[in-house]
Amino acid sequence: MTEIYDYQRQVINRLKTARGHLGGIIRMIEDDAWCPDVMKQLAAVQGMLEGTSREVFRHHLEGHVATAIRAGRGEEIVDELMETLKYDKRVLRPAPADVNVSEHAAELAVADADRSVPAVRDQGGLKSCLV
Repeated sequence: MTEIYDYQRQVINRLKTARGHLGGIIRMIEDDAWCPDVMKQLAAVQGMLEGTSREVFRHHLEGHVATAIRAGRGEEIVDELMETLKYDKRVLRPAPADVNVSEHAAELAVADADRSVPAVRDQGGLKSCLV
């Protein structure tokens, strides 16, 4: 039973963190933040939500699906999973930890360097990006 509470606590904490992060992004938009900065933060929230979705999926497979198969409801549970996966194909993508971290860090460094060039930076914030 402790595992269930650990799972719930973990998922709830992740979702609350994502909610707080979204509040920060809303403030960035209100403050006319630079579009690439906003996009980086949106990608971070999307990654957090994808990770949370993978945790929920794992919990479902380890608990509910295993129980249904043992009870002889395998076909029913597979149909349910196939239906669910139509709506969230990202849950099957590799976790970010599977990505080469040094390559990702290099990409971010290049993006940050490009963004800090005054001629580009002086063109305005979000409003100029939306025009």
